[in-house]
Amino acid sequence: MKSALEIKPDISYKSAGKFEETRFEKIHNEIFKSSAEASIIVAQEIAQLIRSKQEKNKSCVLGLATGSSPIKVYEELVRMHREEGLSFSNVITFNLDEYYPMTKENNQSYHYFMHQHLFNHIDINPENVNIPDGTVSIDELNQYCIDYEMNIKNAGGLDFQLLGIGRTGHVGFNEPGSHINSGTRIITLDHITRVDASSDFNGIDNVPKRAITMGVSTIMRSKRIVLMAWGQNKADIIKRTIQGDISSEVPATFLQNHSNATFVLDQSAASELTRFKTPWLVGECIWTHELKSKAIVWLCQKTKQSILKLTDRDYNNNGMSDLLAQEGSAYDLNINMFNVLQHTITGWPGGKPDTDDSHRPERANPAKKRVILFSPHPDDDVISMGGTFSKLIKQGHDVHVVYQTSGNIAVTDDEALKFAEVAKDFVGETASAINFKSVIEFLNNKSENQIDSLEVRKLKGLIRRRESYAATRYIGLKDENTHFLDLPFYETGQVKKNPLGPEDIAIVKDIIAKIKPHQVFAAGDLADPHGTHEVCLNAIFAAMKQLKPEKYMDDCWLWLYRGAWHEWDIHEIDMAVPLSPSEVLLKRHAILYHQSQKDRVMFQGNDSREFWVRAEDRNKNTAILYDELGLAEYEAIEAFKRFDY
Repeated sequence: MKSALEIKPDISYKSAGKFEETRFEKIHNEIFKSSAEASIIVAQEIAQLIRSKQEKNKSCVLGLATGSSPIKVYEELVRMHREEGLSFSNVITFNLDEYYPMTKENNQSYHYFMHQHLFNHIDINPENVNIPDGTVSIDELNQYCIDYEMNIKNAGGLDFQLLGIGRTGHVGFNEPGSHINSGTRIITLDHITRVDASSDFNGIDNVPKRAITMGVSTIMRSKRIVLMAWGQNKADIIKRTIQGDISSEVPATFLQNHSNATFVLDQSAASELTRFKTPWLVGECIWTHELKSKAIVWLCQKTKQSILKLTDRDYNNNGMSDLLAQEGSAYDLNINMFNVLQHTITGWPGGKPDTDDSHRPERANPAKKRVILFSPHPDDDVISMGGTFSKLIKQGHDVHVVYQTSGNIAVTDDEALKFAEVAKDFVGETASAINFKSVIEFLNNKSENQIDSLEVRKLKGLIRRRESYAATRYIGLKDENTHFLDLPFYETGQVKKNPLGPEDIAIVKDIIAKIKPHQVFAAGDLADPHGTHEVCLNAIFAAMKQLKPEKYMDDCWLWLYRGAWHEWDIHEIDMAVPLSPSEVLLKRHAILYHQSQKDRVMFQGNDSREFWVRAEDRNKNTAILYDELGLAEYEAIEAFKRFDY
């Protein structure tokens, strides 16, 4: 029996009833609304394979991956083991890779990862678990890699290989330049790969420079391959892999030649594929309002013309002749789109009192609104919407900023030690809420991978909290309107967080019920390296859904802003708030109050710029895009998308 994902090599996408419009694509792929939904489907395929092998009294040989992509797959497999009796007694596993050198006990090792997420929770025979050993001496490593290959062969070969993909296009740790015939070996990690891993290791200097990895040929011999990719950060490399030419510069492209490979993607990871990015270049479209906006903005950027200068020829020459035929003329299309974009621009993010609001993004009434600005970390508020934050206060609205997490793990030990030493010198040996002497001793003797003590975490959280007060006071907010939730899911003392729980949702629900807002601003940027933004947003969604029957929620609008990683595309923007040069400077200074996040940012992702530089560049670039489309020219623009919860 074939799984929901599996296809026969001799069935084309079109004859299979899917992907009629994929002439650009060279690898079968399935797109899901969320990574959670997709992960369950992948786990079901693995479980089905295990059971089918059990019925035949055969071993099931799985190639397994690490990283963030497969975590939910492993969670679902563990659930099926506990609740549905799925046994792993016949399963033999081979992991793709391991850092080198790396001890098994190190909590950054893939040995630790696999046992934490899977092996400790199922009935697999420990002797059937194979993970590259990062402690093998360099003299013995060549023979060790040969033996690893032979062990896979002796087990009958890989029945199923689970893969993720790096931004370099690596699968396993087969970095650019890897040969299609490569086997298990030691490899030097690409700089980008090490940058992406740096937050897990508290800095790139701590990331190993080498790793042991299965080779491309080892992976290609698998009977079935499923590669998973989630999020906007993977969109570019997914497009290059699925639509580009086969090249050792993007090792994942070798999978184009595999007869039974499927890429499982969420919508963000698939967003750069031609059929999603520019579907009018693939075939006829159903021209929704959103797709019209997207297409016309794209056409302006491609032709380097403002909206009102587009001609019939521009539309016809760029795959939009059916849109032109539907709408009648370029003139009508251009005017309508110009007006749509013009109506998103407002200097009154809380609504302009005593004016016609039929073409404004926000309501005129009530003139003075209660506003909640949710900030996942104690700086996302000013980084993402510092100018709009200031305008809302100056225009008389009752603004509350709500910090959802303490942000303590983003404070370096050196920064915490500095504050502890200053505090100890100031208070001496007198009693205080924190024993600064013990904090100093802990930090000076902290071992590798040791989780911060509760006192150290408290100190780091207080550093973030006081920086937040300094920034909000500078913006003009009263202290009593600044709230800290310290959601429990975050308070693990390590990068890995707990799942969102009922207690987290209840805390968010309580603050909303207390303030009864007319506006809620929340972080819709799901590209942060460790998913805190997504968990915080899900807490808001869940809380607002539970509160929806309340009468005051009828008047509550939800606006999503983007954080430090990506901006909304122009066609997605429902409210564009222009900033003057002085407002840009005010926002910069507010961000700089978060001194612990300056210069040595621990969780900056793949962008080496400081957060204030990223924010400023992004806001100025949005203003440039509006200007190039023929709209008013501004210094900078902060952008928001309205969400119907």
